[in-house]
Amino acid sequence: MSRVALVTGGTRGIGAAISLALKNAGYKVAASYAGNDEAAKAFSEANNIAVFKWDVGDFDACRAGIETVEQQVGPIDVLVNNAGITRDGTLHKMALDQWRDVISTNLDSLFNMTRNVIEGMRERGFGRIISISSINGQKGQFGQANYAAAKAGVIGFTKSIALENASKGITANVVAPGYIGTEMVRAVPAEVLNSKIIPQIPVGRLGEPEEIAECVLFLASDKAGFMTGSTLTANGGQYMD
Repeated sequence: MSRVALVTGGTRGIGAAISLALKNAGYKVAASYAGNDEAAKAFSEANNIAVFKWDVGDFDACRAGIETVEQQVGPIDVLVNNAGITRDGTLHKMALDQWRDVISTNLDSLFNMTRNVIEGMRERGFGRIISISSINGQKGQFGQANYAAAKAGVIGFTKSIALENASKGITANVVAPGYIGTEMVRAVPAEVLNSKIIPQIPVGRLGEPEEIAECVLFLASDKAGFMTGSTLTANGGQYMD
């Protein structure tokens, strides 16, 4: 029987690549999204992947959404916490809403989602929890105190739940991408990409969403059963820790 994977923010960018990689590997995939109905519908129709809309920063919405997924698709074996936003600004100019919005979507969501699947995973004796952090959660970034704090928190959260659930057949790991060639990144002016971003990457190029998806695919597999509490960095050598 195919395992069920739920990918938050799973209809665009890195999340879409993860959803597709899991589907192509034989998983039954559900992708959640928050705002862009048109893009989600197009993604679902093109790839035959079920999509569900809710705010991952809202605990009750996550509980209800997960219940719907489990009713329509099946009990969740693999959770990919991918949803994230940016609200950049230097701290001395940052509004409270900029802080709270990013912490809610990028960090509170890990509790909201994981808390609502963890008991089922423990009862069934299997689970894979894979959360997407960032190079900026590892090294910090100018103008991203909110984002970097949330993405660093992803790593601490993951290490803790890895310890708590290892004896129950559940692994928890992080993928920390560098600059990936998503629609958002490729919208940066070419002169900025070529003069300021790519020169910082030793391999000399942006990563591809599919490369991050392959990292997730490995961590979701039985082959990664001895790997938990780890951070898999995929940043082209830009930051090594």
